[in-house]
Amino acid sequence: MISISLPSPAKLNLFLHILDRREDGYHNLQTLFQLLDYGDQLSFSINKQPEINVISDLKDVKPQDNLVFKAARALQQATNCSWGCEIQLAKKIPMGAGLGGGSSNAATTLVGLNSLWQCNLSHDQLAEIGSDLGADIPVFVKGLSAFAEGIGDKLTPISLNPIWYLVVTPKIKVSTEQIFCHSELTRNAPAIKIRALSEELYRNDCQSVVETLHPEVKQVSDWLKRYGNPLMTGTGASVYCRFDSQQEAKKAQQTVPNSWSSFVAKGINQSPLHKQLENL
Repeated sequence: MISISLPSPAKLNLFLHILDRREDGYHNLQTLFQLLDYGDQLSFSINKQPEINVISDLKDVKPQDNLVFKAARALQQATNCSWGCEIQLAKKIPMGAGLGGGSSNAATTLVGLNSLWQCNLSHDQLAEIGSDLGADIPVFVKGLSAFAEGIGDKLTPISLNPIWYLVVTPKIKVSTEQIFCHSELTRNAPAIKIRALSEELYRNDCQSVVETLHPEVKQVSDWLKRYGNPLMTGTGASVYCRFDSQQEAKKAQQTVPNSWSSFVAKGINQSPLHKQLENL
């Protein structure tokens, strides 16, 4: 039996601008995806039977509803693969936090099983399979920090300076669907060119709606202002602040109230998943 353990990194949205709402209900947006050196771990055991079994400690998610299972099944069906697998998911990324945990897990499943099952699909082909499961999956499949347009699936890789982040999460989950359907969501941001990117433009158009619906997110943001200019990632609930060094970020983390969870991570330009597979 072939077994391997692979990383599944988190992400931050360094900004999130909502341009308009499409006829299919999705939104055209622009965002900057920053991959992090922090995330979950997935262990794969491959077998020659077609069954797919996902083992995790997620009590609120049925195995068949897990994006890991859906991604494995989608790859199996797309390639007519007769092999199966057992996947153990070890979670560190908070759920419903805007950190891309579920999407990253699905991407690690697609990329990992593509290699282990010897499907030989390209990253573009895997991203296309993933986009049917979630708009953020392609950036994790491609494995590079990127400027994103469309519904988040049109990606332009970008090299970002290494920055440390303190990420703080209140004990709530935010529904992405609820936020994007909210009547108060701003949907008229002007499009910007990648060459015009600057930190002065960094904002999250979802943040005010989320803070109204979930005051805990505003509490985190207000608390983090003592260290800089905090920003919510995705549709929340996590809020982050930038630091020049790990030491500074760790020092700030020591003061985070016990009622919130937190972690310190470094921004990276290439996913550790792809680095590990390249070295196999």
